[in-house]
Amino acid sequence: MTQNTYIYILIMALVTYAIRVLPLTLIKKRINNQFIQSFLYYVPSVTLAVMTFPAIIHATQSSISGLLALLTGVIAAWLGASLFSVSLACCAMVFISELLLFPL
Repeated sequence: MTQNTYIYILIMALVTYAIRVLPLTLIKKRINNQFIQSFLYYVPSVTLAVMTFPAIIHATQSSISGLLALLTGVIAAWLGASLFSVSLACCAMVFISELLLFPL
């Protein structure tokens, strides 16, 4: 690796560290603002959703089968199915839709 690569890695590490440390050092008292509290409450869920939904759609041979599996999972969860049942329904939907879309 060249000298520039080490500089880039160092800068990325400093920026990542600063993003995590600055809020801890700058905010010393409890946050009383309801809007900021609700915003911070939903950040982990939104982050997980942003990383998960594209992976669900693009993990299959066809984006259509991934989208069908996502819709199946949402409907099954909405109807109160367990996590295992939702995952089985999604896998079955991918299997069936890919058999219909890409027959052997």
